Amino acid sequence: MEIFVYHTPDQVPDLNRKARKGGLTLELPACAIVIDVLRATTTMATALESGAEAIQVFDDLDQLFKTSKHWPLERRLLAGERGGEKLDDFDLGNSPSECTPERVAGKRLFMSTTNGTRALERVQRVPILLTASLTNRAAVVRYLLQEHPHTIWIVAAGWRGGFSLEDTICAGAIAHALNVERDSDCAGDDEAIAAMALFERWQAQLPRLLRYAHHGRGLAALGCEEDLDYCARIDSVDIVPLQVEPGVLKAAAVESC
Repeated sequence: MEIFVYHTPDQVPDLNRKARKGGLTLELPACAIVIDVLRATTTMATALESGAEAIQVFDDLDQLFKTSKHWPLERRLLAGERGGEKLDDFDLGNSPSECTPERVAGKRLFMSTTNGTRALERVQRVPILLTASLTNRAAVVRYLLQEHPHTIWIVAAGWRGGFSLEDTICAGAIAHALNVERDSDCAGDDEAIAAMALFERWQAQLPRLLRYAHHGRGLAALGCEEDLDYCARIDSVDIVPLQVEPGVLKAAAVESC
């Protein structure tokens, strides 16, 4: 496997043409993994684990409203935030704590967030598109070992267009686990190596790191301490959100441990 890490969606090469990075010609990868630890991809995995039928993502709110109206009212939930706060007239914000089985089971979440859904749209054309968080890291790694994609792009959502500690450490956690499982048989770019080093340094202190991160500090100020603790629980959710049609994610079939 060859792993390339992108710290923001804007760093991802234009998928409509060949690009160059590190002296290698890049074309459409076999697999892309989008990460938004705080909190979109953590919430997606939790919602699917709680029985949600699917997550349908949108960057544009007008398109979200237009599309969701074609879904039965009793089987849809609008989930969204901007700047960490729930959008007006939406059923849910962007908190995994809201995604209980009682609330989401059997329903489709129509979702838009500040960073994560934009990152997903950037790589929507990739044949295998997953989302990952610290909570479902082990399940994502098992899926990758099951499917054996040759080239993997790990795309961090970042925070308002910039680098985010929490997303990069999650990228490092995935790359680290793949190297351990395959006995160092994965090639990574410099960004992947740096991300692994960050994870190795902080893997025993993930709740602390999430509170150091700029986005984590902002969520703490909004009273989201419970979410910060939950998002740091590595390997606690056994679900892999997989794109099954453009913009629609469902739980993938993953082999058991």
